[in-house]
Amino acid sequence: MPRKTLADTLAARETIYVNCGHPMCCKSTKLNIQALIDRLGRDHGSMHDDLVGLFVCSNCKAAGRDRRQVFFTCIPERPAAGAQSRLEANFRFALEGEILASKGYMHQ
Repeated sequence: MPRKTLADTLAARETIYVNCGHPMCCKSTKLNIQALIDRLGRDHGSMHDDLVGLFVCSNCKAAGRDRRQVFFTCIPERPAAGAQSRLEANFRFALEGEILASKGYMHQ
C-alpha cells in the first residue's frame, strides 16, 4: 500500500493537529505542514507511525508529568462557504424532488 507523505497532505490541504495523550493536559497544537516538509523532506510519511516519535508535549514536560504518547487528528479541507459538492447538489435536488412529488407537485 502506498504511503501517504507530507507532500500529499499539503496538496490535499489537510490540517493535522498533534494532541497530548495525558488526561491532565490534552493540549492540541495545529501542525505547520510546510515547516515539517522543510525539516523532514516532502517524502516523509504523514501517518501516525511516521510522526509519533517526533513530538513530546512541552506542557507535560514542564510540569514534570510522565510522558504519554501523542496522537494526531487529520481534518480534510472544507469547501468554501456557500460552495457545495456535486454530490450534495444532486442529493439536495433528489430530496426536493421527493418532497415535491409526495405533495403532488410533480409527476412520477
